[in-house]
This record gives sequence, C-alpha cells and structure tokens, in this order.
Amino acid sequence: MLPDPLHPAVVHLPIALALLVPLVALFALLAARLGFVDARGWAFVVLLQVILVGTAWLSLETGEDEEERVEKVVAERHIEDHEERAERLMWGASIALLVSAAGLVRGRIGAAARPLGFALSLGVAWLAADAGHSGGLLVYQHGAADAYTKDAPPAAP
Repeated sequence: MLPDPLHPAVVHLPIALALLVPLVALFALLAARLGFVDARGWAFVVLLQVILVGTAWLSLETGEDEEERVEKVVAERHIEDHEERAERLMWGASIALLVSAAGLVRGRIGAAARPLGFALSLGVAWLAADAGHSGGLLVYQHGAADAYTKDAPPAAP
C-alpha cells in the first residue's frame, strides 16, 4: 500500500542521491587514477545519476498531485517557489547526467567528462539542499502538513 500523501515519502530519494553521487563520483575518479578500476567504474556514477533524475521527476509529479490540497493552507507563492527550486534540481541533475554519461566514452572526451561530471554533481547537491530546505519551510514554517489534518486553517496570504 502506498503512503498518502505520496510526495513526502518520495522527496527524500533525490535529496539523498544528490548528496551521495558526488561521494561516489570522487571515489570512482580516485580509484581509476590509482589503478584500482578502469574508466568503466564510472558506470555506477551514471546509474546513480539516472536514478536521481527519475526520482526528481517523480517528486515533481507527486508534488503537483498534492499542490491543490496544500494551497488551501499555504500561500501559492510559497508553493511556486518550492516547485521552481525542485525543477532546477531536476534540470541540473539531467545536465549532470548527460555530462556524466559522456564519461563512459573512451579517450579524451570521457577523460574530460568524468571530472566535469563530478563538479556538476556538487552543484546538483547544492540544488537538492536548496529544494529540500524550501520544502522544509513549507512544512515547518508555512504549515503545509496542516492540509492533512482534520481542521486545516485557511492559507495565509
């Protein structure tokens, strides 16, 4: 049985992955440089990036499903701000995925793409923290969770 609401249950996945990917990418870069693995070890980074983009998309979709209900207790501008930050996360993660996937190419292209993919993953981690923080503000400062209680107050302007 799926949780209701679903959005709070899935939003932690892209945040956790966005924080994990830079660590795994750094490990993969160092392990390749030290000769423990070859460049094919980068494939795990790309796989994590794919899952990150997928869970970011799922988080956006479930957030949109909950938006109408939460707008009854939270001003729309706060919800829109959070949604924009989440969209930046998804697009940033998508760009990082494309660059990281180029890291699977042999030769100079792959060799250049892997460290760039790592650098982009750091930016994606920041975007995830930003989107997560704005979601936390919705819940803890603006009362979004009140939309799921029996006596939900009206939205503050």
